[in-house]
Amino acid sequence: MALIERFADLVVRAGINVQPGQGVVLHTDTAHVEIARAVTEAAYAAGAAWVEPVWTDGPMRRSAVSHSSVQQLSAVRPWALNRIREWRESGVAWVRLLGEADPHLLDGLDPAKIAASPAEEAQAMRRALMSGMRWVVVGAPNPGWAREVFGEPDVDRLWKAVGTAMRLDLDDPVAAWRERSATLAERGRRLDALQLTELTYSGEGTDLTVGLLPGTRWTGGGLIDEAGIPYLPNIPTEEVFTSPDRNRAEGVLRVTRPVVIAGQVVTGLRVTLTGGRITGVSADEGADVVRAHLEADEGARHLGEVALVDRESRIARTGVVFHNMLFDENAGCHVAWGQSFPFAVEGAAAMTEQQRLDLGLNMSSVHTDVVVGGEGITVTGRGPGGTVTIIRDDEWVL
Repeated sequence: MALIERFADLVVRAGINVQPGQGVVLHTDTAHVEIARAVTEAAYAAGAAWVEPVWTDGPMRRSAVSHSSVQQLSAVRPWALNRIREWRESGVAWVRLLGEADPHLLDGLDPAKIAASPAEEAQAMRRALMSGMRWVVVGAPNPGWAREVFGEPDVDRLWKAVGTAMRLDLDDPVAAWRERSATLAERGRRLDALQLTELTYSGEGTDLTVGLLPGTRWTGGGLIDEAGIPYLPNIPTEEVFTSPDRNRAEGVLRVTRPVVIAGQVVTGLRVTLTGGRITGVSADEGADVVRAHLEADEGARHLGEVALVDRESRIARTGVVFHNMLFDENAGCHVAWGQSFPFAVEGAAAMTEQQRLDLGLNMSSVHTDVVVGGEGITVTGRGPGGTVTIIRDDEWVL
């Protein structure tokens, strides 16, 4: 089986785990057309009733940002909200192919306009994904992405790195991911048993303590939908994660990998948090994009995720900086500002959004991961049993 076919098979069978008669929505860029066709073929082969592609295009996006106002770019589109609701109600599975075809396409444009998007649509989509839809987000190799990673459009080299990260080099990638998912789930259960109340990340340039909520649950590997069907929302994934108390985060963090926000590359990012809010941002490149991003809504300045990844991560072992947060976040410990996960706290999934907010879970139209891990990072937790070391010098020791 060719690598692209193994990729598509993994996305369909382990990612969204398509069931016979199910509809599939495939969100993809025109740069990914060959991969999109392979995923479509695999979905139909697995019994999908239909596959609907939802296309984006980089140059068209630049035209929109160049000529439209912030208000126009942020305007609510009722038809789009209706479409998302219908996807949820009809029980579709959702695939998102990522991989910037030209990461510098929007360079030189207004950061406020680059960051602008219909917030209600993003919130509606997040609610759908968090309330029962099976979904997967996965990177799609292309020449532009390869150029960003290697300095040349060597797609074959990128496919090799992506294949290693996604375990496509193994005899049975689907079985390999089920095994890895089980390992990560066991780590989550061990963390649950500690009943941690706070987490501290420490390393060069990073000293951040984040509060955790009572009843916090850690998730690793895949998820299970309302019908009991397992799926992998991110491929690859090497993390165990949860959502923190949005009001309790103090300290500084040094981001150890580039961040891509709205197609813009941010390097050398440093962030200060006080009283649970991001109060300071500096960067070697792209600080204005981050600051504009943090103005998306009130929740954008609060944390929605804390995650643990160790040096055994396949992404870390490739030695490649992918310039794609789906991959790079799984190279090391990370946090995310923005939307939290309702399933992260016992009973929160059944609450209203206001009840979740009152509890301490964050609400936002954005969710942006930034890596703080790597060589030298240590993570400790505090709970009823005292302080415990979870990761020491990037090695899982719990």
